[in-house]
Amino acid sequence: MHHIAPGAIFVLLRANALVSVNPVFIAYDDVGSGNPVVLVHGHPFDRSMWRPQVERFGRSHRMIVPDLRGYGESTVIPGKTTLDVFAQDIADLLDRLGAGRVVLGGLSMGGQIVMEAYRRFPDRISGLLLADTFPGAETPEGVKARNDMADRLLREGMGPYADEVQWKMVAPGNDSEHVMHMMKNAPPEGAAAALRGRAERPDYTESLREISVPTLIVVGRLDEYTPVHEAERMHALIPGSTLAVIEGAAHMPNLERPAEFNAAFERLLNTVWG
Repeated sequence: MHHIAPGAIFVLLRANALVSVNPVFIAYDDVGSGNPVVLVHGHPFDRSMWRPQVERFGRSHRMIVPDLRGYGESTVIPGKTTLDVFAQDIADLLDRLGAGRVVLGGLSMGGQIVMEAYRRFPDRISGLLLADTFPGAETPEGVKARNDMADRLLREGMGPYADEVQWKMVAPGNDSEHVMHMMKNAPPEGAAAALRGRAERPDYTESLREISVPTLIVVGRLDEYTPVHEAERMHALIPGSTLAVIEGAAHMPNLERPAEFNAAFERLLNTVWG
């Protein structure tokens, strides 16, 4: 992770690079060439969660996968990070990389960032992937729970939380080693800031009706955080969208069942670009 003074300028523009998006450095991978695909990780993960997708599609597309501020190798800014800040970071990164219209995808919190991004700059997006996410605003109970969890992460670190949620993130019997590594190595200050910001997120439900690009909704059949009925509701709201339910997977189907996830994602990319 990087704690770097605001205003510093440092730019590397290929794989495993850092780019200054004032006042933070955003770490990212930029792999392959062709039509650009941007994938946004969830909480409390990092860009490595998309490794199976980068390996599969980096041969035919330009795969751009950033670490969100506060996660992975990007700058950690304590306090509170709202979804609009994350979305603006992505827009600024795309400016720096000279990327035009992109297919933009995200999982869980990443999916909510994608919804915010589509609301803010739909003209830059040619297709959407919304994985294991939901559009609703937080309930009063949820606001308290997220802020309490933020306090807990700062107090205890990531380890106890990771142990607690392991088998909700990944279905029992699936390999959880990579997921556990990401969770336990996430910066507590960054994760807490995202939790506080996410507690204040708007309701995206009605804005889903305005989506006019090809959209794929993916959900693990066993996902307890964002159950299948939430994905079905989004599918009904987004005109012309496609729904893929991944059997045998929980909250991380792109890692738990990469072949099935990639097959659904490939159909979206073929729809967008042929």
